[in-house]
Amino acid sequence: MAFDWSPLEISLKTAAAATMIAGCLGTVVARWMFSYPGRAKPWFDGVLTLPLVLPPTVVGFLLLLLFGKHGPIGQVLQPLGLNVIFSWSATVIAATVVSFPLMYRTALGAFEQIDSDLIQAAQTLGASEWRIFWRVLLPLAWPGMIAGSILTFARALGEFGATLMLAGNIPGETQTIPTAIFFAVEQGNRSQALVWVVVVVAIALVTIANLNYWSHYRHRFRQQQTVQPQGHSANITTHLVRGATRPTVEAKTASLKPELAIAISKQLANFSLKVSCTADQKPLGLLGASGSGKSLTLRCIAGLETPSSGRIVLNGRVLFDLERGINLPSRQRQVGFLFQNYALFPHLTVQQNIAFGLYTLPASERADRVARLLSVMQLQGLERRYPQQLSGGQQQRVALARALAIEPQILLLDEPFSALDTHLRSQLEKHLQEILASYPGITLFVTHNLEEAYRICQNLMILAAGQVVASGPKAEVVERPTEFVVAQLTGCKNFSQAEIVETQLIRAVDWNCLLRVVEPIPADLSLVGIRAHHIIFTSAPERNNSAIAPGSSNTFPCWLVQTSETLHRTTLYLKLHAAPSDDQDYHLQAEVFKEKWSLLKEQPLPWYIHLDPLRLFLMTG
Repeated sequence: MAFDWSPLEISLKTAAAATMIAGCLGTVVARWMFSYPGRAKPWFDGVLTLPLVLPPTVVGFLLLLLFGKHGPIGQVLQPLGLNVIFSWSATVIAATVVSFPLMYRTALGAFEQIDSDLIQAAQTLGASEWRIFWRVLLPLAWPGMIAGSILTFARALGEFGATLMLAGNIPGETQTIPTAIFFAVEQGNRSQALVWVVVVVAIALVTIANLNYWSHYRHRFRQQQTVQPQGHSANITTHLVRGATRPTVEAKTASLKPELAIAISKQLANFSLKVSCTADQKPLGLLGASGSGKSLTLRCIAGLETPSSGRIVLNGRVLFDLERGINLPSRQRQVGFLFQNYALFPHLTVQQNIAFGLYTLPASERADRVARLLSVMQLQGLERRYPQQLSGGQQQRVALARALAIEPQILLLDEPFSALDTHLRSQLEKHLQEILASYPGITLFVTHNLEEAYRICQNLMILAAGQVVASGPKAEVVERPTEFVVAQLTGCKNFSQAEIVETQLIRAVDWNCLLRVVEPIPADLSLVGIRAHHIIFTSAPERNNSAIAPGSSNTFPCWLVQTSETLHRTTLYLKLHAAPSDDQDYHLQAEVFKEKWSLLKEQPLPWYIHLDPLRLFLMTG
């Protein structure tokens, strides 16, 4: 009697059909679960994963209840003349249900491995959720999804319990390899069972080999996604050709004076953000320590985070207003966002990255705009390279070009130089200044580097613990801070408790000296401060100038305690009035250039320092 190979054909057809159905459904459901923010998410996930942990016979029995003639689905199909039970369709349904969780969980895991900044970058570039799914999620997740498809196929091929319950064992119609093995053993035909076992093992080995290959490929692919910016780049010619066409905001906003008005608060588990400010065409620098709320403020403006309350208005257009129920999605806000890690799409070339947000434009206009930006950013010749083939400086320029390509009304820069070395940072900073000089929109620049913010921005806003502690023109904020936290965040290192003695005379308690001041003394004076580079080294006063004598000219003897050197400057730790007792016994820090230090260190102690009344600032708090 000829050997019946029909179980192989039925099993392969069933597994292939189940893989296709589970692949489509699993991907769609995984995408929905990936973005679903509700509290019921763990319960939904549990239901979707349940067939993976339940015994197959239990799954088969539940399917029998659903598709049987008295079941809810069976009663709907019966008038149509459709019968699922004990048919090939039943084998496909059983295999699909049992293998679905593997595809769903693998696809969800692949989506979760994608850097969220890439998705948010696509949102700020105007992409819809559907476009993000096709252009970002699927291309980046496909190695993992292929691995999931292989697992799904293997699970569907080996399904037995649910298939037997729902489809039975009809030779030539529903008899799959697992059921053929079971009944061959039950009938004592061990040789036939052994043939099917060998076939299944061979298919399983091929499946495992393919799975290992794709797992290895997925690991390499993920490494490519997370390539860090390099610290070296070719020299950048930052002078742009006079008259070169630059990106501009759309004509419909040209008649409006660029203005951002923001008054928002956002309550997090252990953090409270409260920001109120306005900004115009002059770049505004957001300065503060890590965790102060700088980046969170940008994300609220871009629509990547939702404030707990407040209002955001850009050029007369309301982006967010809790009371009026307005919360425009990121894709409608016309915001250019330069992420800290640049968030370039690793599967797209330089040209494709820059053009990502221009898909609604005609092809010719899209090509012209990309070419113009490639020229402005000095990226000619790199059009076909991928992000992982670029240096850090090149990646930054591509990201900036991509943000400007959509002609945003506001440009949000989130620490764009943090991943670059000092030399490259200086080059790109000058390039950015030239770009911003002709950018007609609003610019918000986040950094924790005071000097960087001072060079790029005309106005500063300083955040501390989510609160605005100072804002205004940079000279006012930096040169005359009136609160301790502002002075500290702007780099001041010398503070002393202060007491009022008389008009224009205060006592610096920690420094044990009297100081003449020129600015009005606040009634609630608490501290006096002076920056390290404002301390003046001078000769000894002509008359006796006791440290505690009224009428002091702010000149005092000092002794060197210790030094700390950088490339160009030396920090001197100084003790006033008397020699120090140990290395920690000092009052002030002074900074001098190396040339000054080479002369000063040859002079005998004590030295004399002058605390210029114009450089002293009086603080509260």
